[in-house]
Amino acid sequence: MKIVVCVKQVPDTKGGVKFNADGTLDRSAMLAIMNPDDKAGLEAALRLKDEYGAEVTVVTMGLPKAEEVLREAFAMGADKGILVTDRVLGGADTWATSTTLAGAIRNLDYDLIITGRQAIDGDTAQVGPQISEHLDLPVISYAQNIKIDGDSVVVERQYEDRYHVLKAKMPCLVTALSELNEPRYMTPGGIFDAFEKEVTVWGRADLKDVDDANLGLKGSPTKIAKASDKVKKGAGEKVNLDAQESVAYLIGKFKEKHII
Repeated sequence: MKIVVCVKQVPDTKGGVKFNADGTLDRSAMLAIMNPDDKAGLEAALRLKDEYGAEVTVVTMGLPKAEEVLREAFAMGADKGILVTDRVLGGADTWATSTTLAGAIRNLDYDLIITGRQAIDGDTAQVGPQISEHLDLPVISYAQNIKIDGDSVVVERQYEDRYHVLKAKMPCLVTALSELNEPRYMTPGGIFDAFEKEVTVWGRADLKDVDDANLGLKGSPTKIAKASDKVKKGAGEKVNLDAQESVAYLIGKFKEKHII
């Protein structure tokens, strides 16, 4: 079995975020981590590798520093890592990103593609399903459990207060929730081995069956009108009342806000 996992290096929001003049994130100036949903997807792939002997290839698109998340994936147990980086790919929205990743994946053999549900820097949940559309694959999103049954994948798909059990014949794509599992830690030996492995670097010329009109900032149909860091909330209104007065006060506030 061959599994491709798409991961993204995202800003570590605890350290604050920075923006370019055009509203896009200044990724080179921020601390970065592997996107949590993607990390759960990687862990799912590694557990399938442990059980079935699968080969796990991790693909990421980003600046050259995104190699860091591939090294982390190696240290966790991934077999191969591919970094897709090129100036013409910068500033991509979800459409241009999914087009780029699909163009890279067309060069690979795969039975299963796993992506995170969404990235914490965009929260769109669009890239995974868009990749499946580009590659004409069935997709199961919001996976909270993944199993293999012969030539098919069986997924528990989270749905409000319950889950659906869906089965799809491979090849297919699955998007993973961060709640899917608890990702393993990197081992000392794994970290050492991670820097012995070679990261494959691809650029625009290595993408298969893609049009330049659909790449990078110029190929992005959505534009950022305004972007900002998290807005800190004020302390709010504080009152010191007994229980009966508190109830009356809260009811009055609910009525004032038209909640009741």
